[in-house]
Amino acid sequence: MRALYRLLILLLLPTLALRLWWKGLRNPGYRERWPERFGRYRPEPLGQKLQSPLWVHAVSVGEVAAAVPLIKALRQALPEVDVLITTTTPTGRDAVTRQFGQALRHVYFPYDAGFILRRFLDHFQPRALIILETELWPNLLACCGERKLPVYLVNGRLSASSTGRYALLRPLVAPMLGQFAGIAVQTEEDAARLRALGAPSARLHVTGSLKYDVHVPASLFEEAASLRRDLGVDRPVWIAASTRVGEETELLSVLARVTEALPKILLILAPRHPERFDEVEELCRKAGFEVHRRTAGPPGARRVQVFLLDTMGELMKFYAAADVAFVGGSLLPFGGQNMLEPAALGIPVVTGPSLYNFAAIAERLAAVGALKVAPSAGEVATQVITWLRDSEQRDVAGRAGKSSIAANRGATQRTLAMLQPLLDGIDASRAG
Repeated sequence: MRALYRLLILLLLPTLALRLWWKGLRNPGYRERWPERFGRYRPEPLGQKLQSPLWVHAVSVGEVAAAVPLIKALRQALPEVDVLITTTTPTGRDAVTRQFGQALRHVYFPYDAGFILRRFLDHFQPRALIILETELWPNLLACCGERKLPVYLVNGRLSASSTGRYALLRPLVAPMLGQFAGIAVQTEEDAARLRALGAPSARLHVTGSLKYDVHVPASLFEEAASLRRDLGVDRPVWIAASTRVGEETELLSVLARVTEALPKILLILAPRHPERFDEVEELCRKAGFEVHRRTAGPPGARRVQVFLLDTMGELMKFYAAADVAFVGGSLLPFGGQNMLEPAALGIPVVTGPSLYNFAAIAERLAAVGALKVAPSAGEVATQVITWLRDSEQRDVAGRAGKSSIAANRGATQRTLAMLQPLLDGIDASRAG
């Protein structure tokens, strides 16, 4: 089966190149530094070449956010060891830059073809690989195994539907899972599913979700207060964040209903993908709403109805500036997005019903009343109106979310405990 996979990847490489070009039509970031995806890199300036770095792979924005506390802890434990981080998307690359600047090196994740991976490994010579969430690449794991490069999976999760799909490929999946030196998963259910697919029980560790260790800077609330003055302190504000294709239309119908009940309402609309900003602005105008883009500056005296957040890296402070948050990727079957960020700020959260990517987190928040799952757009409107009209109920929900997150922190330290043999080995090799 792996031989068939190797052949398939080689046949698909031209298609992958075309896909990069196609995606680059909407997001030029996909065309930037494209040779890196094929294992080709610019020469490093004298004295800046990485020395046997610790390699961390985080696919996109969500995985980078989860990786931040772990990377900071690793750098504190091993201050003289270089860190290399790879992402698959340009938005993931931008998130790395916002979080770390030039303090660590970023390149794009190489395609899973043997000759490309060997170029990557020859060039960077990493000492270990840490993969965020459940990224299973057969050729990558095989190449790392050939070089005795330890590979760890952290913050792992596996939905019931994904388990069914992987089960069809168990002859390919089980050997991959057996090559991990350690697997840290979020819940007991995730551990059971991976165990059923062939993961060795001795290497499975339930550590919780790294996303609970979200850091809220003290300055964030000051920035949020300033934003709220710009948006209007005399009007209710709700934010719809990380929205996906098809959801904005539904949410604009929600806004129409909320406006009937609360005429001064303002919606902050934050699409997940930057290449869709223009499209979403046009949707708002066609729906008859006055829309203003973040990049156009403060709205001033204009009484806008939709404030389009067309920047990246500012979502947390806009969450903090809002009264109620809707988290997208959930009204349509996308599996949901991270609802821990608004909850950590004490903002009550409403979502749609599709939450399979965040099932355990959603269940915990819903159990304490910090999250309401609305089966339809109409019920999203009802819940938003309820919370905006009742500040006491809204505050109770917000405090419950903060308390739930505080009670579930600690995944970073538990993950470090699993990685301790690796850290000890690196220390010993450097000392030797």
